[in-house]
Amino acid sequence: MDKLYVVGIGPGNAENLTIRADEALRSCDIIVGYQVYVELVRGRYPDKEFLTTGMTREVERCQLALRLAADGKKTAIICSGDSGVYGMAALIYELRGSSPLPEIEVIPGLTAACSGAALLGAPLTHDFAVISLSDRLTAWETIEQRLDAAAKADMAVVLYNPASRGRPDYLRRACDILLRTLPANRLCGIARNIGREGEDCRILSLGELRDVSVDMFCTIFIGNAMTKEIGGRLVTPRGYRNV
Repeated sequence: MDKLYVVGIGPGNAENLTIRADEALRSCDIIVGYQVYVELVRGRYPDKEFLTTGMTREVERCQLALRLAADGKKTAIICSGDSGVYGMAALIYELRGSSPLPEIEVIPGLTAACSGAALLGAPLTHDFAVISLSDRLTAWETIEQRLDAAAKADMAVVLYNPASRGRPDYLRRACDILLRTLPANRLCGIARNIGREGEDCRILSLGELRDVSVDMFCTIFIGNAMTKEIGGRLVTPRGYRNV
């Protein structure tokens, strides 16, 4: 086969797995992934062989998937959300390099910005920025610059990886940067466990967001100047009624 599927599985529930992703995973013999993501799909594909690696072992995981595909095994590597948005697609291409084999097919999935926005209402109808607060691969100084630029451009902002055990105060630090430009009453939202057991969301102000406790299962939404609450939902108009 000499082909590797890089599959975005969305939030992890069957309802938000695309038909194309499902077909690719059904066609494979081996599914490689981070152990948490593998558990989200294992029950749906009981006849497959699953190979897992832990957090921070992305290079090892991708090398394994490439090696299996190069050996002629029908292989997929899965990513939570979208395979190209903080997923493994770029790393797979980098590790394979200019070689034409194994062939790579990237299959997109529903990223948390989209699925979390739908849970909250419609906060991303206009321009928005997506920023990860994890400084494991990006210097915090760069993250600060991106937060500041997005705030000054009055873009709605989606924050991935807002906190972890090693970064418990990063959301507060991000909010402090945004509050240099944005008002404390700017509407925000939190979506947690999107598409999974315990799914929940809430609307709050930027000033309140600064002091809440969040984890890696949360996706954060900061509205722009036009964002408002309508019937308990967070909505950013695009301006159709003003055309």
